[in-house]
Amino acid sequence: MALGVLATGGLFFVVPEEFRLSNWFHTVYLVFLLALLAILVIGDPGRIDRESRLLRMVTGVMLGLITVVTSLSALRLVYGLLTGADFTTPGQLLEIGVIIWATNVISFALWYWHLDSGGPAARAHGVLTARPAFRFPEQNIPDVVGDDWYPQYIDYLALSFNTATAFSPTDVAAIRRWPKLWMMTESSISLMLVALVLARAVNVL
Repeated sequence: MALGVLATGGLFFVVPEEFRLSNWFHTVYLVFLLALLAILVIGDPGRIDRESRLLRMVTGVMLGLITVVTSLSALRLVYGLLTGADFTTPGQLLEIGVIIWATNVISFALWYWHLDSGGPAARAHGVLTARPAFRFPEQNIPDVVGDDWYPQYIDYLALSFNTATAFSPTDVAAIRRWPKLWMMTESSISLMLVALVLARAVNVL
């Protein structure tokens, strides 16, 4: 999870300077992101299994910040594509599109990880504080994966990646309404980015 959060901050510094929201905004964003992540790591080092209302709130704030920045970047890219912004090469446009697409995948994965079954600590202890939102195939084969298996961040990252690439659920079933809506939203964002970026890249050629 920590690597996913760091990736969302680092990827924005790969975006060409002329297409950033602003240099100071990127710097402030990374500082806040690192500060919030440090609080989480210090408060619950190692495997995330400490039940804490404060840490849950800090995680929610951190994910909200990532979501807002990712949304603003996506909107800026879409606006630029629709208004004829100047991209020097198709490679530059594809680079920006891939960065925003990848950040969007990581962002949704973090939300799935944070909200499913009451959070990572509840899943680690096996005492769920909310109804499960997803049904993973591993949960149907306890004799293979073990009775103590529970989904961790990499499982939600795979779910988010598959949703963004296939534009639909794959092997993981959404069994509550909110994840179905979120997966529809993620698929729609991904489809819009892919369609617009590819169409504009062809025109730049």
